[in-house]
Amino acid sequence: MPAAKKSRKKPRKEKKSFLPNNKALFKGLIPKDPGFVAHLNRIRIGDIDIPFFILVFVLLVLGVIMMYSASYAWAIKDNVAPDYYFMHQLQMAGIGLVIMAIVSSKLFDYHILKNPYVNIGFFFICTALMLMVHLPVFKLSTADANRWIDLGFFSFQPSELMKLAVIILFSSMISANHQKMTTFKYGILPYLLVLGFVCILTMLQRHLSGTIIICIIGVAMLLVGGCNPKHFAILVLIAMAAVPLGIMILYQTDKFDYINERIISWWYTFEPENKQIAWQTRNSLIAIGSGNIFGLGLGNSRQKFLYLPESKNDFVFAIVCEELGFVGASVVILLFLMLVFRGFSIARNAPDKFGMLLAAGLSIQVGLQALLNIAVVTNTIPNTGISLPFFSYGGSALIVQLAQMGIILNISRQSIPSKEEPDSDDAASELEKRQIKEAKRQLGTAAKVRRVNKENRDH
Repeated sequence: MPAAKKSRKKPRKEKKSFLPNNKALFKGLIPKDPGFVAHLNRIRIGDIDIPFFILVFVLLVLGVIMMYSASYAWAIKDNVAPDYYFMHQLQMAGIGLVIMAIVSSKLFDYHILKNPYVNIGFFFICTALMLMVHLPVFKLSTADANRWIDLGFFSFQPSELMKLAVIILFSSMISANHQKMTTFKYGILPYLLVLGFVCILTMLQRHLSGTIIICIIGVAMLLVGGCNPKHFAILVLIAMAAVPLGIMILYQTDKFDYINERIISWWYTFEPENKQIAWQTRNSLIAIGSGNIFGLGLGNSRQKFLYLPESKNDFVFAIVCEELGFVGASVVILLFLMLVFRGFSIARNAPDKFGMLLAAGLSIQVGLQALLNIAVVTNTIPNTGISLPFFSYGGSALIVQLAQMGIILNISRQSIPSKEEPDSDDAASELEKRQIKEAKRQLGTAAKVRRVNKENRDH
């Protein structure tokens, strides 16, 4: 009988895992472009930047303490427990720290944010939220401005999320078109359209400070992203001309007549006829002057006892100056400066352009908000209602800020191995190349010896 044919089973192909060294959740959302995946496979995942984390934690602790000191008199006035605002802020800080820990961990990869479905989708979600503030169901008006969404158990400002959305979107767009950033079509025009659209949304909320912050962040990111200096200069000149014109137009409308009051209270703060409209600024300057060099001591502020409105919110830095003095205020400013510069350092060492732009944009936002808030509190610029990061009362803003710090820490984890310190795969490849080169050299030497011996025999 003929021998039975052995069935040959085809070997099963092993399914290659996408980014096998990446342990992040939802890593399937990371863009799968072959060149980009090859770049990701070169990235090392290390530890977070400890100095940056310490700076964030110190600012958070100091901010919660000062917010408590500035708020308990107003809590009593509002017929709630003296520590009501403090406990709420503490709870939001706890939630924010958990989110920061998750975002900064190996379970998250910031490259997920580079996916157009993620960053454009997030931008449109924020746009919908910005429009929802005008719906009667969710509307929560403060100071005749519709900036909040009230869910009953929780309220938040969509503009805080929109700042993050613009930074992520601009980082993705610039990194994708970085070779064309010197052209007007790719380096200026699309970003102007986005900023113009966002400005309309924020101005509909009578949110002038949010408009200013988003515009400055967007322009700064274009500069960092490498746009044409000539185009950038033209953009700045247009902005310088448009801002006064825009203020004049807004001044003619009834909804923005408060801008005139803010400017008058800024220029003529201590004029008797401006006592009412400049009350907040006056008491802020009184608090700052009362602090002198070393302050009145923690908890010993006098202006927080219902003299200074918004002492727990936008004007908490005035209480810092009053209780901790010039020395304490200088320490707070120094901490913010160190945080921003450390963020820039992380951006400079980021493994790719997207990470660099993301870290730079988030660092610029924190530094810009701190700068403008301190400028308002000291009457350097008109009152625009800008909060001080980590210090001002506001749970949703604090959660978003800590999530942003988590993104920067996640970027700090990732790095490209230098030529002096190749990873194991690169080292093995270099060893193989040296072995092949040495083998070729030996073969060449042997062939040369044989050729010489043959020539000698012929002679």
